[in-house]
Amino acid sequence: SSDLDVSFEGHGCAISTASASLMTEAVKGKPIEEVEALFQDVHAMLTDAPPEGRDFGKLQVLSGVREFPARVKCATLAWHTLHNALVGAGTAKTE
Repeated sequence: SSDLDVSFEGHGCAISTASASLMTEAVKGKPIEEVEALFQDVHAMLTDAPPEGRDFGKLQVLSGVREFPARVKCATLAWHTLHNALVGAGTAKTE
């Protein structure tokens, strides 16, 4: 199946844990292409500006992290890990 089954287990700060939890809820059962598009949009929301017209649902709560550059990596770590797993990169980069 090309639908994503995802879960996470880990420890981290409240932002990274919340982001990972929201991410798994948002992407579970979705087609991989849709997950990749969501990754791109969430990354934009957290680092620059959200795409016009995108309904982020519960993920919108993460948008405030953009105002705290030192914490952006906390919010994007799980997303980068998922993205790298999907594209087979093998390592998570948060640049």
